[in-house]
Amino acid sequence: MTKTFTAAAILRLADKGKLSLDDPARKYLPYIPYDERVTIRNLLAQTSGIPDPIPLRWVHTAEEDDSFDEDRVLREILKKHSELNFEPGKKYAYSNISYWLLGKIVEKASGVSYKEYMASEIFKKLNIPDSEMGFSIPDGTKHVKGYLWKFSFFNLLKIFLLDSKFFDKYEGDWLHVRDHYLNGPPFGGIVSNAESVSVFLRDQLRNDSVLFSKDTKVLFYQQQNNNAGKPVEMSLGWHIQSLNGNRYYFKEGGAVPVSTVKCGFIPN
Repeated sequence: MTKTFTAAAILRLADKGKLSLDDPARKYLPYIPYDERVTIRNLLAQTSGIPDPIPLRWVHTAEEDDSFDEDRVLREILKKHSELNFEPGKKYAYSNISYWLLGKIVEKASGVSYKEYMASEIFKKLNIPDSEMGFSIPDGTKHVKGYLWKFSFFNLLKIFLLDSKFFDKYEGDWLHVRDHYLNGPPFGGIVSNAESVSVFLRDQLRNDSVLFSKDTKVLFYQQQNNNAGKPVEMSLGWHIQSLNGNRYYFKEGGAVPVSTVKCGFIPN
């Protein structure tokens, strides 16, 4: 779900003339191993061809967050996955790395960190308090714990997929998963609640959106095409499907198989 917010940040920057959607990603991130054909539009529409390795190990504990070096980890991942899977624009293929790079483009184009930009230009513009949407796990009982069922398939495989430091004790048949963060905030770092997410969604339904001009809001929902001119099931930040004959925009997400979320709506 965070990816849609990251897409909103990119479009807001485009609205203000800070970037162009058809700019090569390397214009802002010259260190990436992908060539000039990969554009910001490709990253948004998931047509970049950038690989999508399984990100289960792209996590760190809450205790490690203050000392975590995001840039170093990202560069290591880019080095391991430096080849495109296909020509940019050829087809749709999901990639967490693509949206991680979009977050870095937000930083380069805005001159502030990704988290700072999201707080000042997205959350605060929508009058969402810091305590209701941000990038930090709240203290105490104000957030839901993650659990694994003792008899689940993933529970049997967990020792091969994640370090034991992420797991606490069993509570009956349920194993508590310790608080953790994804290594890349732009592809899955927002911590929030349903009410605050609905504020973001309602803004999209207004004629006078707080975040976007009218033209940019239309662009946010415009279905994208591949190089052959055929539509892909993606706009510039939303997945697209049909529900009872109506076009339906949504984004799902989750972190490790202990939590999941999905938001979306039918504009008309």
